[in-house]
Amino acid sequence: MRIAPGRRKRLGLIPDLGVSRMEALLTRTGRVEVVRIGRGDPLVLLPGLAGGWRLLVPLARRLARTHEVVMVGLRGDRGLLDGGGGLTPRDHAEEVGRILDGLRLERPWLIGVSFGGAVALEVALARGRQVGGLVLTGTAARYRGGLFSTIAQGVLARFPLPSDNQFVNQFFNLLHGGRPDSPRLAQFVVERCWETDQGVILGRMRRLNGFDVTDRLGQLSLPTLVLAGMRDVVVDPRDQLALAEAVPAGRRVCLEGAGHIGFLTHRDEFARRIDGFVRSRGMVRR
Repeated sequence: MRIAPGRRKRLGLIPDLGVSRMEALLTRTGRVEVVRIGRGDPLVLLPGLAGGWRLLVPLARRLARTHEVVMVGLRGDRGLLDGGGGLTPRDHAEEVGRILDGLRLERPWLIGVSFGGAVALEVALARGRQVGGLVLTGTAARYRGGLFSTIAQGVLARFPLPSDNQFVNQFFNLLHGGRPDSPRLAQFVVERCWETDQGVILGRMRRLNGFDVTDRLGQLSLPTLVLAGMRDVVVDPRDQLALAEAVPAGRRVCLEGAGHIGFLTHRDEFARRIDGFVRSRGMVRR
């Protein structure tokens, strides 16, 4: 996928998200949303099962104080090509790799959230020399599923759900790792997650059921930081910590009180940990 020359459309400010400098890159295969904020060495954020890059904005704004942050949408997210629910993490990784080629970023670090972490692992395994390092959260080398995943897949497969269903929206609150401290943040999470079609969410969950890179982790020589929320009910924290131990240059950080969306509820701590890890590996040039 090459970025078509002269086909970058700059979008205006989205007031509720506080983001500007957005671009819609028109590739030969369709429209891809890429959001770039801040200045400095590039960090590429890859979103999770639902919510797309818009769910990552609060974290991105913190990181943009010291870096250029590039949020790349995945096929199936709002505004992108249809059919994303049928793609595996490796399929998405191939598309992301081609997008990175088009953007001509010099050894960017990849920050993968949940499903995006699986995509980031596949990108790194396929293109290790083009990537500076990895930061992963809500990510495991192999997904075993669990009660939350089983219930969610069953509901998504059987019932068309309205976005204002208060009972169903309580499941989103479980992502916080406990009772949400901020009603405003809780509403933000619900609204962003429902921007992804439930069929796409279900498809991505099913694709994760077959995801397993445990036998390839020894090939991964990149510095890798795993930020594990110890109250994560979606991906077992033990599996996240095991991932860090299996990567030769891996480091793990346990975040007490954080759930699956610790990158939002504990975003200042996340940003501090990420910036510190990246700086310690000599990426930042002054």
